[in-house]
Amino acid sequence: FMFQTILHPLCVKYPSSVKYRRGFLTELIKKHESATAEPLDELYDTLADILNKEESTQCYKNYLLPTGESVTLSENVAIISRGTTGLVTWDAALHLAEWAIENSTVFSNRTVLELGSGIGFTGIAISKTCNPKAYIFSDYHHCVLKQLTENICLNGFVLEPETTNHIEMQSQGQKVEVMNYQKPKLTVAELDWASVTEKQLLDLQPDVIIAADVVYDPEITLALIGMLQKLSTFRADGKPPEVYIAFTIRNPDTYHQFKAELDKIGIGWQIIPTHRNSIFLYDLHSNVTILQLLI
Repeated sequence: FMFQTILHPLCVKYPSSVKYRRGFLTELIKKHESATAEPLDELYDTLADILNKEESTQCYKNYLLPTGESVTLSENVAIISRGTTGLVTWDAALHLAEWAIENSTVFSNRTVLELGSGIGFTGIAISKTCNPKAYIFSDYHHCVLKQLTENICLNGFVLEPETTNHIEMQSQGQKVEVMNYQKPKLTVAELDWASVTEKQLLDLQPDVIIAADVVYDPEITLALIGMLQKLSTFRADGKPPEVYIAFTIRNPDTYHQFKAELDKIGIGWQIIPTHRNSIFLYDLHSNVTILQLLI
């Protein structure tokens, strides 16, 4: 069992946090002992090794996809770190990826823009399973962009030389291209919703726009809606993109305010039915909703 979990080759190469591994093995030993089974030296030896390890602010999380591939992410162990919440994967990102995998035709052979990509889970999962023509990851916080770029590389997408240095110093709105010679073509864009330029918007031209857990503050909500309006306005073919926003309803007032602001400016919305299959491990009691916006 250990070799299917904590000592799986993927977990050995990209280990989860020391705290998580310690807790997992402690529970496993308790269950083993309660079953009055023979003591397993391997269990105790592995726990002893982990007890000697130092805690780190960074760890890895590995997610298995239905295709048999995996998504491996370097994450921060703290929910808030370096002035941002963008260095961890949130439930809405997992929920949105599950829905996307079940509805891959929405993304197949299309250009997808993700707003607030964070450290990249949803985009990497969609890029590996849904066959988009192009995928544009975007965020604004410096540390998030750096971590995002590293995670894209970690998952087998080859960046141009010196891309990491580029993204640390690039001016607002420039894109760093991932040189993946098969579909999809992946890029990372630095986007500030409040001060996005016409040129940036004309460069993007998405067919589909997605975002997960970006609706949590009234000011951010208004900037997001403004960004969506502009993206629709600057479509070269005049055809509005499809927009899907996933979020965990922690504060009902924020959720209602978002919908009220959409209603105020004439953007329609509808709740997307829950997908059937649960693929990733997260709190199934978290109240996650996906809205399709009708721009």
